[in-house]
Amino acid sequence: MSDNSNLRAGTSGPADQRFPKTARLRNSAEFQKVFAARRRSADNVLVVFAIENGLERSRLGLSVSRKVGKAVVRNRWKRLIREAFRKNRSGFPKPLDLVVLPQKGAVPPSARQVEASLLRLVKRLTAS
Repeated sequence: MSDNSNLRAGTSGPADQRFPKTARLRNSAEFQKVFAARRRSADNVLVVFAIENGLERSRLGLSVSRKVGKAVVRNRWKRLIREAFRKNRSGFPKPLDLVVLPQKGAVPPSARQVEASLLRLVKRLTAS
């Protein structure tokens, strides 16, 4: 029998791969603080706003407008962005608060495209 001590009850992956509430921007004030910093970067897939948060971990906020599409399309965008963030947050150079939006007019891309875009944009923002 294998050792599953790093698994949480009711989940299928390691505990550090989850997306807990502490990894999310949860209220309007937190979103406004990121937008007010006016640090943004964009490509043909995503728009990312970022600010250093002074915490131990990076946090993610999503803003997916109805203009992106119907609920199914919006939810797909959110799943793809959350997954890209969850898989790569430990590799970010600094703890950041991020607000991520799909690029206006972009069609729902593959998971690889979203992940590559998020990494590229976060790297660009932390380099400046």
